[in-house]
Amino acid sequence: MKKTDRNSNGEMRPEYDFAAMKGGVRAKYLKRLRERTNIVVLEPEVAEAFPNDQAVNQALRGVLDTARRLANKALHSPTPRRRKKAGPPRRPRG
Repeated sequence: MKKTDRNSNGEMRPEYDFAAMKGGVRAKYLKRLRERTNIVVLEPEVAEAFPNDQAVNQALRGVLDTARRLANKALHSPTPRRRKKAGPPRRPRG
């Protein structure tokens, strides 16, 4: 015997009338879910380049490492020396 939770037309049974239930809170855990999850949707052409989430994370870590190195290099590079202001041309001695 096969049991189904839905009618043959795909609708829920009439005894499951959630609107008539008291005390229910709609989207009770939605805020918590949004705070703890981070879903990112990639454009199709970008998604084709990455077979799974590990590949995406590896690529993004590489980008972050490069950005950090460049930022660190910019912070520690010596300041360029200033050129002396060009004044009037020097006259030869003599």
